[in-house]
Amino acid sequence: QVQLVESGGGLVQAGGSLRLSCAASGRTFSTYAMGWFRQAPGKEREFVAAISGNGGTTYYADSVEGRFTVSRDDAKKTVYLQMNSLKPEDTAVYYCTGRGGWISTAEHAYDYWGQGTQVTVSS
Repeated sequence: QVQLVESGGGLVQAGGSLRLSCAASGRTFSTYAMGWFRQAPGKEREFVAAISGNGGTTYYADSVEGRFTVSRDDAKKTVYLQMNSLKPEDTAVYYCTGRGGWISTAEHAYDYWGQGTQVTVSS
């Protein structure tokens, strides 16, 4: 079984930056597509960003395109989400996800989920 653990969440002012990390267990991390989803209070969970197993392809939600960057370090078995120019509407619990298949924007495609980390952006 694969375990994912997010870290790096916190409180930041609008316009600021935050970097989330997701540490993964398992021997096949380098072949896994990884994704980030978020859920704000009273809202449905939504796709944020994803990266292919080889790092060659990335997807972003329109709402974060140009502000967020997803990357991975297979040697450290870690995926990152760099968040810049943060807005109050980015406030949510952010979840790291993984799957042993192709990159996807669909939450049901992902087999492994972290516990989530809270990001709060104040105005």
